[in-house]
Amino acid sequence: RESDHRAWTPVSYTVTRQNATVQGLIEGKAYFFRIAAENIIGMGPFTETTKEIVIRDPITVPDRPEDLEVKAVTKNSVTLTWNPPKYNGGSDITMYVLESRLIGKEKFHKVTKEKMLDRKYTVEGLKEGDTYEYRVSACNIVGQGKPSFCTKPITCKDEIAPPTLDLDFRDKLIVRVGEAFSLTGRYSGKPAPKVTWLKDDIVVKEDDRTKIKTTPTTLCLGILKSVREDSGKYCVTVENSTGSRKGFCQVNVVDRPSPPVGPVIFDEVHKDHMIVSWKPPLDDGGSEITNYIIEKKDAHRDLWMPVTSATVKTTCKIPKLLEGKEYQIRIYAENLYGISDPLISDEMKAKDRFRMLFICLYYFDTLNFILFVVLMIFYFSPGVPDAPEQPIIKDVTKDSAVVVWNKPYDGGKPITNYIVEKKETMATRWVRVTKDPIFPSTQFKVPDLLEGCQYEFRVSAENEIGVGDPSPPSKPIFARDPIAKPSPPVNPEAVDKTKNSVDLSWQPPRHDGNGKIIGYLVEYQKVGDEEWKKANLTADSCPETKYKVTGLTEGLTYKFRVKAVNAAGESEPAYVPDPVEVKDRLEPPELILDANMAREQHVKAGDTLRLSAVIKGVPFPKVSWKKEDREVSPKADIEVTGVGSKLEIRNTVHEDGGIYSLTVENPAGSKTVSVKVVVLDKPGPPRNLQVSEVRSDSCYLTWMEPEDDGGSVITNYVVERKDVASAQWVAISSSSKKRSHMAKYLMEGTQYLFRVAAENQFGRGPYVETLKPIKAMDPLHPPGPPKNLHHVDVDKTEVSLVWNRPDRDGGAEITGYLVEYQEDGADEWTKFQTVPMLDCVVTGL
Repeated sequence: RESDHRAWTPVSYTVTRQNATVQGLIEGKAYFFRIAAENIIGMGPFTETTKEIVIRDPITVPDRPEDLEVKAVTKNSVTLTWNPPKYNGGSDITMYVLESRLIGKEKFHKVTKEKMLDRKYTVEGLKEGDTYEYRVSACNIVGQGKPSFCTKPITCKDEIAPPTLDLDFRDKLIVRVGEAFSLTGRYSGKPAPKVTWLKDDIVVKEDDRTKIKTTPTTLCLGILKSVREDSGKYCVTVENSTGSRKGFCQVNVVDRPSPPVGPVIFDEVHKDHMIVSWKPPLDDGGSEITNYIIEKKDAHRDLWMPVTSATVKTTCKIPKLLEGKEYQIRIYAENLYGISDPLISDEMKAKDRFRMLFICLYYFDTLNFILFVVLMIFYFSPGVPDAPEQPIIKDVTKDSAVVVWNKPYDGGKPITNYIVEKKETMATRWVRVTKDPIFPSTQFKVPDLLEGCQYEFRVSAENEIGVGDPSPPSKPIFARDPIAKPSPPVNPEAVDKTKNSVDLSWQPPRHDGNGKIIGYLVEYQKVGDEEWKKANLTADSCPETKYKVTGLTEGLTYKFRVKAVNAAGESEPAYVPDPVEVKDRLEPPELILDANMAREQHVKAGDTLRLSAVIKGVPFPKVSWKKEDREVSPKADIEVTGVGSKLEIRNTVHEDGGIYSLTVENPAGSKTVSVKVVVLDKPGPPRNLQVSEVRSDSCYLTWMEPEDDGGSVITNYVVERKDVASAQWVAISSSSKKRSHMAKYLMEGTQYLFRVAAENQFGRGPYVETLKPIKAMDPLHPPGPPKNLHHVDVDKTEVSLVWNRPDRDGGAEITGYLVEYQEDGADEWTKFQTVPMLDCVVTGL
């Protein structure tokens, strides 16, 4: 009855067992129940439930937690994590109970007395060398659920792995002065390795420019604003108790050279030429001197004139001198990275030896002395300044330009002012650019130009005598913002080569000349030749900072250079530092194994198996994967890239386990590594389930272990039964380690099915089920013989017989009695009939 009603409703009148299922109840309502026994005489009194029962889904203990894993192991601690149960029993999880068992002991013990809700815990204070296994249970308001599957035995010891080192830099590195550079890489090892940086065998220390950063997996040495002294051989050492690994890099910090060493020596002096010499720079900037630039100038003027820019000798002839004038010489040294500051000589007059003596003797002739004096006075009398040379225009913008000129001869009186004039090219009238005096500067920024117009400029010098003649007009210029040629590309280098090609790479120029870089021109020259050949005809065919030069001849040595190009033209070339011999580069294969290529790899069934390694070698090696010296399964995805290879098998099954090998091979050699893969899975079904010794309340089950244990030891068997009239299986044992079980507490006369499944640490396998139902009843035997058989009447053709029941019925109700007769002296009995009662009349005798 419902708790708020008084009327009782019958559920069943035919229950013969001590349990019944009440159906048709309403969820959330409260009910009372009562039961009475009945026999042939009548119904006995009812027994009623003491309190109301609310209908709702039952709350049970939680399922076992899942995925208990060991995350870290040291000599005195173990860190574990797990996931919550799939079903919490209908109530929130209130705590977890973590237990451990020392291998060799029988019982598990709680790890902590504290209430634990986090699903991660570090067990500390363990003894080094001891081996434990762990399990965890979940609790709710009902109680503690089943423990999880145990971990594998875990020995307390520090994990050991030799150091590995993977560097991001090459054996050689060239850096410009002032630039920053860094040496980076990744490393691993257990215990954590110590990282040490050396430069030329001396430990590198941090300062304002030198920074060292080390994380548990990466390492980095960085140097800011590099200087020439940063050049050297750098070494990084990664070391722990199991070994060490080293990496090297030769760093060359390059710069323009220092000035040539003076003084400039005048080896020969003549009226029209001189021969000078000097010494090379003390510092070539890290790159050989490619040439010297020599310039000359009249000692009384500011204009330097080029002599040559293509000599590598430290001596040079200075031609086209004017007799009697004094000259200065300046010399620059040049390498691939720039031009040095100049070395400037003392003043030296161009004259033949003994020439002045001859002139003096000639003019001191008494007849001509007066004429000589008159000529000198006329010659040296003051006048207006000479016209300046043609001015140079620079720093042109859309509305201004800088006019630069050299100081002319002052005419014997100091120059007091310069007059700068401008005119449009197609105009005829010159206009003074400013009324303000311009002196002593020999350059002037002309403002207020009109964008897009073409202009010419000229300059006149003025002294107290007057204004001299104007200079020749400058070259015409357009008033617009300039696009200059770019600077040369940076750090060109040969990064790879074959028997007929060379791969070059470089960095963009530091200055693009205020114009977009269209591309690059790559040129090459066979060593010994003078002619440079173009590898690409147009700059736009090489827009990126790399290029493969093809069509080269195997065995020959070539030089390479690169120019940047924008709308203003080509930059100066940047040279690859060293000539390159064209031939195939051979490096034997090298395998850098990832963590998943350890000696033995375990993977759960259904998960993805991944095996991978980094591959090096030139040419890039041929890659092949094998399993047990045969081709791998078609379900395996194999990927080969330019740096490594990966094998991946999704949804692994037990058959995917085995020995996998990776072989890499090129003309320089071959290398093979192997890994044992174990696919861990739930066990298969038990075999040969048999039922014997059936009784009214029990039976005996036996079975054989599964053919496949899933790669892990069978921890226990789960045994369940089911009434054939019910849809639900009931567990009768979940921890049996034996391959047999006595099923007890059966209800007599009920038919049952039984099933058994095996469990290991990865879960429960499929069930094996009995083929036919088993009825719970004691075994049957033939009944005993009837007792006291005798006749009670006899006639000439029939006999009336009676008898008593036998002492035993054989375990079942007697259904009838078989009556037989035999003639006297005969050997065989003749069947008469079967009768249900204890008497019979035998007729037909």
